[in-house]
Amino acid sequence: MSRFEFKLPDIGEGVTEGEIVSWLIKVGDELAEDQDMVEVMTDKATVTIGAPKAGVVVQLGGKEGDVVAVGSVLVVLDLAVGEGTSKSGNGVQPVAEAATAEPAATAVGDIKESLPGMGARPARAAAARPAAAAGHFTEKPLAAPATRKLARELGVDLRQVPPTGPAERVTREDVERFARGAATMSVPGAERSPGAQRSSPTTTMAPEPTPVPEARRAPPVAVAVGDQRIPIRGIRRRIFENMARSKHTAAHFTYVDECDVTQLRALRERTRSIAEREGLKLTFLPFIVKAVVAALRVHPTLNCVVDEAAQEMVLKSHYDIGIAAATDAGLTVPVLRHVEQMSILDIARELDRLGEDARAGKLRMEDLGGSGFTITSLGKLGGLFATPIVNYPEVAILGVHEMKKRPVVKGDQIVIGEVMLLSLSFDHRLIDGHVGAAFARTLIEFLEEPDRLLVSMS
Repeated sequence: MSRFEFKLPDIGEGVTEGEIVSWLIKVGDELAEDQDMVEVMTDKATVTIGAPKAGVVVQLGGKEGDVVAVGSVLVVLDLAVGEGTSKSGNGVQPVAEAATAEPAATAVGDIKESLPGMGARPARAAAARPAAAAGHFTEKPLAAPATRKLARELGVDLRQVPPTGPAERVTREDVERFARGAATMSVPGAERSPGAQRSSPTTTMAPEPTPVPEARRAPPVAVAVGDQRIPIRGIRRRIFENMARSKHTAAHFTYVDECDVTQLRALRERTRSIAEREGLKLTFLPFIVKAVVAALRVHPTLNCVVDEAAQEMVLKSHYDIGIAAATDAGLTVPVLRHVEQMSILDIARELDRLGEDARAGKLRMEDLGGSGFTITSLGKLGGLFATPIVNYPEVAILGVHEMKKRPVVKGDQIVIGEVMLLSLSFDHRLIDGHVGAAFARTLIEFLEEPDRLLVSMS
């Protein structure tokens, strides 16, 4: 046997680990080169990793839901199959018999961007239906990311759900219908608690969980009859971890001020037809993004990330602005690159693309990570104000809230104006209160006098 260990590649951007979302292969499968093997989610994106070489699967490096470190063995292949090496009756030779181990593959080029179930995979030999399964069974079901998320929340095995959507795709209604039926019956040999992840292929290489010190272990949670347990998995687990890291690492303080955007609304109305001729819907966000960049030029310490290990602030030389986007799978932060080089229409066009790709689960790796400042907005749901959490390792974040008609003092007159509250959170370890307040004031001045913003843009 010619044994080849494929390790989880280093995909850059500070990613050190990934969660195994779905295995597309099992032990004993014969793979073609570049055939999809596994879907892995990092805190940047979900990627599909293909086979670096043709061969037979000897071992899998973890089960679905496991978090594996970069450089850990993900798959072991026997490359000698088809070259005169015999296989055993029900699989390949044991790993202990391997005599040759080729270098592990870790090149970034082995990664292909994709999202679970969003397209057809290369053909593989159909696996035998598990003896424990009853009724319908599809080894590799097609389903949108939101449908897969719902299935995980309801503890539904998508492979067991009869599809009714186009091209044999499993829909949300299919999952809900199956979940209602499963609540009144049990599948032999599939005892598991509500909300548990689906069973995964057999593996002999699952990493042992790191024991949690007794002093840090959270107390058990009481569960009453009828309560449902939903595993924290995928993007939600990334949000869970990243928000906790930011809140427990950065010393947050939030500054709130109001902004009279009456002139900004008038400017947007005047320029809306120009955008429509370009096929664009012009919102307020491109103007806000440009105003943020103009304010960051005045206060460069806010366009910054912190390097904890080196105990250094890294001031960014260009302006990459993260835009928090809500999706069915959870909150993601795609990034507008080099905003200082973009026009208002360029920003509007790129925001459209990033928003559509985020909702469809098609963001590219280059669309994620590396921002120096983040903007988050709930639009019409923006409420009065909020205290946004800094997008670590950045040092500042802007929360944009709903515009409302309010009394505004103009000279000695009270008039009706369009007023919006802005919430800015800062890492107080690095950003002093007066610096945060000064940045907020500069930003508000650009938004209240958008003509000044336009003439100052480079």
